[in-house]
Amino acid sequence: MAHRARILAFAGSTRGDSVNKKLVRVAAAAAVKAGAEVTVVDLRDLALPLFDEDLEAASGPPAGAVRLKKMMVECDGFLIASPEYNSSVTAALKNAIDWASRPAPGEAPLVAFRGKAAALMSASPGALGGLRGLVHLRAILGNIGVLVMPDQVAVPSAFESFAADGSMKDEKQRAKVEQLARDLVALITRLRS
Repeated sequence: MAHRARILAFAGSTRGDSVNKKLVRVAAAAAVKAGAEVTVVDLRDLALPLFDEDLEAASGPPAGAVRLKKMMVECDGFLIASPEYNSSVTAALKNAIDWASRPAPGEAPLVAFRGKAAALMSASPGALGGLRGLVHLRAILGNIGVLVMPDQVAVPSAFESFAADGSMKDEKQRAKVEQLARDLVALITRLRS
C-alpha cells in the first residue's frame, strides 16, 4: 500500500485577506483530492516573536514555534505560497523558518526540514507574480535540506486573480496550481513508498 502523503500548507503572509493564503488553499484542496492528508496553518495564529536567542535561552521557544516545528516534523512536505516583499521573502516566513530550525536537546539538526519535499508558489500584484522572492525561498530551503520541486507557480495581477470566495478566476492558472500540488503528492508518495 502506498504511503499517504502528509503535507503542511501555509502562506508567508499574516494579512487576513492575503492572496497568498487564498493561493495556498487552492493548492491544499488539490492535494487533498490527490489523496494527501493536508494541514493548513496560518502563521498569524502562531504569534511568533522575532527570533531572538536571548529570548530562547531565557524562556525556551514560544508555544507557536513549538507547534509549528511539531507540525513540520510530522509532515512529509510543504506547500508554501510566498509573497514577495522588496524582491525577497517576507519577514514572517523567514522568522517561522528560523524558529523551526532550532534544535532541541538531543535532536538531529534541522529535523523539521531534512528529507522533506516542497512545492513553491507566489501571488503578487506585480507582473512577475512574485518570482524574485521564490528564488530566495528556494535557496533557503535547499540549504537546510529540503528537496524543492523544480516547477513552481507565480500568479501575477493577484488582486484581480481571485473571486470573492477565494477561488481562482483564470482556469489555466488554477490548473497549474492544482498540477503543482498533485506533483508534490506524487513525489512524496514515491519517496516514502
